[in-house]
Amino acid sequence: MQSQPQPVVVVQSRIQSVMQQVYLWMTAGLLVTGAISSMIFNSPTLSGMLLKSYVFIALFVVELVLVIAISAFINKMSPALATGLFILYAAVNGITLTPIFFAYTSTSIATAFFTTAGMFGALTLYGTVTKRDLTGMGRFLLMALFGLCIATLINIFLKNGFMDFVISIFGVIIFAGLTAYDTQRLNQLASNASSDDEIGRFSIMGALILYLDFINLFLYLLRLFGKRRN
Repeated sequence: MQSQPQPVVVVQSRIQSVMQQVYLWMTAGLLVTGAISSMIFNSPTLSGMLLKSYVFIALFVVELVLVIAISAFINKMSPALATGLFILYAAVNGITLTPIFFAYTSTSIATAFFTTAGMFGALTLYGTVTKRDLTGMGRFLLMALFGLCIATLINIFLKNGFMDFVISIFGVIIFAGLTAYDTQRLNQLASNASSDDEIGRFSIMGALILYLDFINLFLYLLRLFGKRRN
């Protein structure tokens, strides 16, 4: 005997409940990142120890490993382990983002952050309510992101100011679009999480995806409009 499909209202309620957890964990990650960056910036001892090139290379590798581990093995992890790795990633990212406090004024950072928060809120709302299928746009943006990474690597050696400006504009456009696309995709997948463990793992994976969208959107906005310290 086939089971009856659940009413639309029940499914929507489940999606909202799961997505609330996604946003809560994403917010927790941002708070951890901000707290770690602020702590290091306000401590000459810590900033002197951590803001060295070889330390940043090591931290970058750690970040890459953590993202790959969470993304590739999320379904084999316990929710507690996935949560711990996500918070660890947010903390390590807080260290690697500390240099922006030395490079830009606090006003610029605050302005970029609140601008990002406003854009992110509007984009996630659009991704939630739109009836348009954003799959095609998402695939195009993922390819564009690959091109953006290549252009960024090339400009590390060229140090071309105009190219950096163009890269920043495209970075904002790409991550704005990805925010809407990822939100729609997560809302579509949220109904598949039924057990507590599945919901826990999905919440962390979703939080990581939106966290990365937020951070990258913030960084590109800061590069475009941020005022550097003298």
